[in-house]
Amino acid sequence: MKKLTLSESATFTRKPTPFAAECWFDDACILDMDYFVRTLSGFKAKGVRPDLVGSIITHYASKWLPELSSNEVAAALTAVQETPESATASWMKKRFFVETLVGILPPEKDSISCNFLLRLLRTANIVGVEGVYRAELEKRVSWQLDQASLKELMIPSFSHTCETLLDVELILRLVQRFVNLDEAVRSGAALIKVAKLVDCYLAEAAVDSNLTLSEFVALAGALPGHARAADDGLYRAIDTYLKAHPGVSKHERKSLCKLIDWRKLSPEACLHAAQNERLSVRAVIQVLLSQKTKLNWHIDWSGSSFSGTRSPNLGVEPPARCLSRREMGTQQIEIKKLKDDVLRLQSQCIAMQVQIERLLEKKRGFFSWKKLGMPSVLKTLSVGKKIEVCEGEDEFEFEFGRQTPVDVKKTKLVRARTTTKRRNSM
Repeated sequence: MKKLTLSESATFTRKPTPFAAECWFDDACILDMDYFVRTLSGFKAKGVRPDLVGSIITHYASKWLPELSSNEVAAALTAVQETPESATASWMKKRFFVETLVGILPPEKDSISCNFLLRLLRTANIVGVEGVYRAELEKRVSWQLDQASLKELMIPSFSHTCETLLDVELILRLVQRFVNLDEAVRSGAALIKVAKLVDCYLAEAAVDSNLTLSEFVALAGALPGHARAADDGLYRAIDTYLKAHPGVSKHERKSLCKLIDWRKLSPEACLHAAQNERLSVRAVIQVLLSQKTKLNWHIDWSGSSFSGTRSPNLGVEPPARCLSRREMGTQQIEIKKLKDDVLRLQSQCIAMQVQIERLLEKKRGFFSWKKLGMPSVLKTLSVGKKIEVCEGEDEFEFEFGRQTPVDVKKTKLVRARTTTKRRNSM
C-alpha cells in the first residue's frame, strides 16, 4: 500500500469528503476482496463515520464492477479494458463480489445512496445471488425509496416466468415494504414522492403490451389514497395503458377508472378527460360533475369572501388541490365579472318590464277612450291645462299643448254652464 503524504493525510483528516476518500482510496484498492473486507473492518473499529464507509464501498464497487458505476461512459471504458475471461468465471466472480458487498454494508439508513443500492440489486438479479442477499437489498432500498430516481427503478426482468420487459413485481414488493414502514421512519413528504415516482413508472411500464391489468392495478393501488396530492400522473399512466392495450373490455376500463379520484385532477387534465374517447361514459360524467362541484364551491367561497362570511357552504366539499394566489385571483376576477353581467342583465330586464307595462297602460287607455266617447265626458278647462276623462273606476289624464277641436254645440253648452257659475258667484 502506498504511503500517504503529509498534504494528503491532512486533507483526509481535516475534511473527509467522499472526493477526498476516493482520491486516497484509488491507490489502496486491491483486487483481493478478503483484504478489502479486513481493511474496512479496521475502519469501522476505529469509529469512522458510516457515510464515509459507505462512500468507500461505493467507490470500490464502481471501480471494479462497471455495472455499479453511475457514470455510463466510465463504466463502458472500464468494461472494454477488462481482461478477457470465460462467461462462467466472470459470472461467478460478480456473484461473489455482490454477495460480499451486501454483507459489509453499514447498517445505518443513509450511509449509502438509494440509487447505488438499486444498481446493486439489478446486478444481483442478473448474476442470480442467493435469496437472502436479495431480500436484504430490497429491505435497504425500501427504507429510502423516496430518494430513488426513475432511471434506476427501470430494472429489467431476468426471470423466465415473467413476460414483461420490466420487473414490475420487484417494484411492487419495494412499494409495499415502503408503505408498511412505521410512520416514524416514513414521513408524509416521502410518501408523496414515492407516489409521484410510482405514477411515472406506471406511465413507462404501461407501454409494454405484455403488462397485465392485474399487475397495473396492483401497483397503482399499492399506495393509500392520501398519498397522491393530484391524480394527473395516474390519469396519464391509465391513458397510456389504454392506448397500448386497445382490446381492453368495458369492465376492465371501469376498473381502471375507479383508481382515479376525479376531484384531484387539474383543470387541464379534466378538459382532456372530458374529451377522451378511451374512458368509460361513467368516468366522463364523474369528471363533469366534479368540475361543476368545484365551480359551485368557488362561487360560494368568493361570494362569502366578498360579503365577509367565513363558511360559504358546508354541504359542498372543498377542492382537493390547493390553488395558488394567482389562480385564486384570476377566478375571483372572473366571478366578479359574471356577477356584474348578471346585475346588468337584471337591470335591463326590469327596464324592459317597465316599458311593457307602460305600453299596456297606453293600450288600455286608448281602447277605453274610444269606448267611452269624447263628447260625453270632456271637461275643457283652458289651453295648456289638463283634460280629465272620468267614468266609472278608470281615470286618465292627458296634457295638450293646444285646444282640442270639439263639436260647436257641445262647446256652447260648456260655455253656458261656466257663465251660470260666474253669475251665481257674483
